[in-house]
Amino acid sequence: MPARSALALTAAAAAVFVLAGCTSAPRTSAPEQASAPSSDLERARAWVGDQGAPVAAIAGGLLMLSDLKMLKVEYLAGALVAFAIYDPLAPTWRIDVRESGAGRVRMALRMKSLITGGDGEARQVFLRNAREMVEAGGFAGYEIVHYEEGVESTRPFAHRYANAEIRLLRSQIFPAL
Repeated sequence: MPARSALALTAAAAAVFVLAGCTSAPRTSAPEQASAPSSDLERARAWVGDQGAPVAAIAGGLLMLSDLKMLKVEYLAGALVAFAIYDPLAPTWRIDVRESGAGRVRMALRMKSLITGGDGEARQVFLRNAREMVEAGGFAGYEIVHYEEGVESTRPFAHRYANAEIRLLRSQIFPAL
């Protein structure tokens, strides 16, 4: 039992440091003051002045979780598994681009399984990527040859998809473009 509580405290401390590091980079003023904080206590106070709100939120959350007896290994492992499955930092759409010859490009967009929005953005993602291809390749524009979107009813989760094909166009007036 003591090993579990030590492991939980270690995981909680690691979470505090990770989340505190994710808040923001330290702000620098134009000219640094000549008298920098000399003691560790003054440096700590200066850091807390910059990072006080996130640290207070994390500490308050940890206190609440410890009062509710939720800082157990089982709960922390469950939270990590849920985070890994949901993966909030992953892009919502996966885009596979293939050249289909003669200045044509096919795009297959597939939405991730667990989402919190973005149901109607397939066309926006497609148009943005088509525009980026045109700009990166030095083309004058593009023509949409084929576009379809829908929902694949797979188990255990359904996926939104969109398939498109574009023709990349060169300029007729300025062929060198």
